[in-house]
Amino acid sequence: MTCCAKDPKSLKTAPVVAAGLIGGWQIARATGVRPIGGVVLAAAGVLAGRSWLARKGPATTAALSAGYLAAFGLSHPLAKRIGAWPSVLVVTSAITAAAHYLGDRN
Repeated sequence: MTCCAKDPKSLKTAPVVAAGLIGGWQIARATGVRPIGGVVLAAAGVLAGRSWLARKGPATTAALSAGYLAAFGLSHPLAKRIGAWPSVLVVTSAITAAAHYLGDRN
């Protein structure tokens, strides 16, 4: 696989961001070990951030990284109001759209 190991500009980050948030949450939920979910979340964030930096520069990288972390943080209080699955889907949709429009498009 040569997508991102040699050329971080070739990686589409929207699916990576979605996988980090949804996958991290599901792994933490399935295992009962929240730090394992955090590792998935962090790994996806680093991978996406590397691509954003190579493609769009530090300002966009900082904005999208802050959005990614905010999505994670906001999912917790939102889950108390609308439930876990809807919360994760709402915040994931928002940051995935931002990653697509600000980070992935040319």
